Amino acid sequence: MLWNNANGPAAGATPPPPSLKVGELKKQDLTVYNEFATTLEGKQNVEIWPKVAGFVQKVYVEEGQKIKKGQPLFKLETQTLNQDANAAKASVNVAQVEVDKLKPLVEKGIISEVQLETAKAQLVQAQANYQSVASNIGYSRITSPVDGYIGEIPFKIGALVSSAMSQPLTTVSDVSEVRAYFSLNERELLKLKESMPKNEKNLVNLEKAPKVTLVMINGEEYPETGKIAMINTIINSTTGSVTARADFDNKNNLLSSGSTGKIKIPTIYKEAYEIPQVATIDLQGKKLIYIVKDDNTVTTMPIDIIANTQKGFIVENGIEEGTTIVLEGVTKIKDGMAISPAK
Repeated sequence: MLWNNANGPAAGATPPPPSLKVGELKKQDLTVYNEFATTLEGKQNVEIWPKVAGFVQKVYVEEGQKIKKGQPLFKLETQTLNQDANAAKASVNVAQVEVDKLKPLVEKGIISEVQLETAKAQLVQAQANYQSVASNIGYSRITSPVDGYIGEIPFKIGALVSSAMSQPLTTVSDVSEVRAYFSLNERELLKLKESMPKNEKNLVNLEKAPKVTLVMINGEEYPETGKIAMINTIINSTTGSVTARADFDNKNNLLSSGSTGKIKIPTIYKEAYEIPQVATIDLQGKKLIYIVKDDNTVTTMPIDIIANTQKGFIVENGIEEGTTIVLEGVTKIKDGMAISPAK
């Protein structure tokens, strides 16, 4: 190197090649997560409606209480129904007496059998009326059809209720299993299907689909993984989207029906490369990387990106394993330039 009188490099001397970090590409299995907004629903949300009209006489449960199938919930006032039942029972008795009175007369040939058959028909009608009233009395005691948790109870003791109400007595929610519904557009649906395992008929096999993760409203991941249970294949012509569902066990009752969150669905890429974003440049709509040759000069190479990650891009083909690429300062170098590789 030439030196001037000021003990510095002589004018026109070639500067040393820049020292830049480089790295060798190695194939690996990579997982990328796609996120979708979701709304949670319990396994069952059963609205409780009265079958008969009456005043609420008793409320056996509290809002939020855990209950079992068949457990009493409400008791409606049945005084009017009891009166109707007594009248219907009296009609049955009268009809029965009439039948018993006519039987011997028919046997002796005093009256025709038609009169007896008419009396029997009236007895059957009276018995049906009584059974109907008795059933309504049974309906005044309202029980839970499923296991679950009691929702809001808007009607208190003394309120008049009927089957024509616009609001149910309460809702019983079974949240032992929670269903997370989410929507995908047409492109997302196609991408999801392509990434799913297939059966022997080349159809999506949900049984072998990868587990999914639920991100709760507080940003934390739910500790139990879920499974995709349903993907609707009919696209809504209005929204251009389809509905899918993932199921999660909720034995600890941490999740609530009506909550929101995000579903994270993994896509696994086998034997692929992850190229850091800082190692790429854009040129005429293409992504390029700098390859380091044996003489430490660099040359550009376009890459075929198949997916994005938080750090960069996934590439499967077009690059040999062990290829060394420049990992920093790519905007400051040019094709054919020499560098000092720092691994």
